[in-house]
Amino acid sequence: MNKTKFISLILALFMLASLTACGQSAESSAEVSTPDEAVAVMNDVQKQDATSAVHTESVETEPTEPSYELLQEKVANMTLQEKVGQMFFVALPDENAAETAKQYNLGGYILFGKDVDGKTAEELKAVIQGFQSESKYSMLVGADEEGGTVVRVSSNPKLYPSPFLSPKEYSLKGGVDAAVKAENEKADLLLSLGINVNLAPVCDITKNKDSFMYDRSYADNAKDVSEFITKTVEAYNSKKLGCVLKHFPGYGDNADTHTGSATDSRSYAELASNDFLPFEAGIKAGSGAVMVSHNVITAIDPQYPASLSDKVHTVIRKDLNFKGVIITDDLNMDAVKNIAGGQSPAVLAVKGGNDMLCSTSIDGYQAVIDAVNKGEIPVEQIDQSVVRILKWKQDLGILGF
Repeated sequence: MNKTKFISLILALFMLASLTACGQSAESSAEVSTPDEAVAVMNDVQKQDATSAVHTESVETEPTEPSYELLQEKVANMTLQEKVGQMFFVALPDENAAETAKQYNLGGYILFGKDVDGKTAEELKAVIQGFQSESKYSMLVGADEEGGTVVRVSSNPKLYPSPFLSPKEYSLKGGVDAAVKAENEKADLLLSLGINVNLAPVCDITKNKDSFMYDRSYADNAKDVSEFITKTVEAYNSKKLGCVLKHFPGYGDNADTHTGSATDSRSYAELASNDFLPFEAGIKAGSGAVMVSHNVITAIDPQYPASLSDKVHTVIRKDLNFKGVIITDDLNMDAVKNIAGGQSPAVLAVKGGNDMLCSTSIDGYQAVIDAVNKGEIPVEQIDQSVVRILKWKQDLGILGF
């Protein structure tokens, strides 16, 4: 507004005030008797508005969870032993689970059928609480509850009426909505027991009905699998159940790496335009973790299994822009043992770029510490991994500080 218009407005207000003054009570405290006073009133209002705006801008929402900087500070104050312990996501031992978790500051335990079979909900919750109570940094508690052939928890009728079907079977009966409904039910079941991570969903695409991964795969095309993965991750995140996208870069029709090695000779272009897509969808939806397979991907690294390959991990970080936790498949599988020779699979896995090591035991814990002390693994890399692990725990609402 220019100066002339501003003065005209003031005079108009003054005249209006003069005309209405005779109708006001003598007790009124808001009278404006001169143009100068009118200007003063407007200046006061402008000052109050400005002060109010500044005050509003200065009010910040109180943080409800630790900042990234705080996580970095926590990691900086941890011992090397504590840091390395956080990187191990291992099978629940048959004995001394709480003592082992406390001694090694383990990042998490994975429950298998033997840990669940025959137990009531209260009994299983007591087992989990037993080792959680001894954990300094709160533990990830995982289980493979894919549905179909892999049902570690719902196979126990004391915990659930009947085992979950595979996502593929639910889809054939009622489409993606039926499959995602089952994923929500899985999440509720697991969380009710104290399990905070489902080692699922399966992102692999298979077309051959005789292939190892066929029954565990949702569909034979990237579009349908990606839709299922997106909706599953969103469902899990809404309930704060951790999920793990597996098995990067996509299992395809390859052989079982539990019992031997598998080589994938497909081109990078084929992988990127098909098998990567469900992983990209899950990452975009906010998955906290990606599991890497033991397949040798010749188009990326013909020497090492994907789980041990720094080149494959570079693809995950740079091409897929994933900033969360990268986890190996079980390091006790034959595919890794065959390639590791006399070297520690755990050390090779950390050198390859993994943040967490999935294993049936804590074998390799001391070897990783020794490798750091020898300068073979930078301590800065360990720190980055542990920050990612704690950030995942923070996102799940389980971090104990």
